Amino acid sequence: MSSNHLREFNHTFPAVRGIQSGRPCYIAMCPMRLIPKIFVFDEEEVPPELRAQRTLNRSRIPEMARYLIGNREDYTLSAITASINDQVHFEPLADTGVAVNLGLLSVPMDAQILINDGQHRRAAIEDAIRENSELGHDNIPVLFFIDEGLRRSQQMFADLNKHAVRPSESLSTLYDHRDPSSNMARYIVDNVSCFKKLTELEKSSISNRSIKLFTLSSVKLASRSLLRKGLKDSISQEEMLLATEYWEAVTEAMPDWKDAESRKVSSAELRTNFVHAHGVTLHALGCAGADLLSQHPESWKSRLQELNTIDWSRANKELWEGRALLHGKLSKARTNVALTANVIRKALGVMLSPSDESLEETFIS
Repeated sequence: MSSNHLREFNHTFPAVRGIQSGRPCYIAMCPMRLIPKIFVFDEEEVPPELRAQRTLNRSRIPEMARYLIGNREDYTLSAITASINDQVHFEPLADTGVAVNLGLLSVPMDAQILINDGQHRRAAIEDAIRENSELGHDNIPVLFFIDEGLRRSQQMFADLNKHAVRPSESLSTLYDHRDPSSNMARYIVDNVSCFKKLTELEKSSISNRSIKLFTLSSVKLASRSLLRKGLKDSISQEEMLLATEYWEAVTEAMPDWKDAESRKVSSAELRTNFVHAHGVTLHALGCAGADLLSQHPESWKSRLQELNTIDWSRANKELWEGRALLHGKLSKARTNVALTANVIRKALGVMLSPSDESLEETFIS
């Protein structure tokens, strides 16, 4: 059978041939318009023990599709991994040398191609192309293996996901230049001297030996609360400047933070002995600050000096237990943040909202 006749009944892709664990594999560039047509996902009605993939989480798909459509000129998609349950034909460009592993991969059109990793990408591509057909002309890399049965496919899925580690929220914030909140957090850390020296940029928790006090993710969360912004809300330059000015004023009213910045006191000592050296209080300062800015737009900066009057010591169990502390340990739960913010509101002369009043009454009773 001639190669032309063969390709008439095949999908043909430019590909590179390689070997993994003694088995041939092929990396090919596939037009995205073909992805929904040729890749099969063993859907939810198949029992888990007979599947080679997890159940499709459809709630993830719209956001991924919006990402592709909204960043038409600047998106990134990692490779899909798939198994083919049929023989393939690889036609190298040359018989010897480097080009012997470069060529055209032909896959029978009636072969079942099962996704081992990337089923959400496949579904998102399908949705995105439906809305913007131009995306169909783009390519996505696909790593093809020859299917050796369900057991092997299930093991491939386990191996592909076993060592996958989601990046920390701080590291994602550091590298995400599309997210307005992340851009704001980086701006604040760059422009508030205390934060610049005391913020952990990569991890979302701080080790006992660290010289840092805050995490970049906690600065983002607190600042979003300060400006009353949702996850994807836009943030103007004026709002970023206001948030920066607010945090500068807060640090001026926190002599312990200034001492940590100048290394007069160790950050570890502050974290051990005080609640204001933790994310729960930073978040609470953002929540209380939002009310301060709205209720006292002219005098908010001077009122922040009252932060000096608060006893931040963890030893003050009467004040902090049940608020920033639960059984002596710091808690970043929403209720604990709100109750901690109430202490700050009262010190700053900020009126509590009806919901905050209700929470306070429940706590006291």
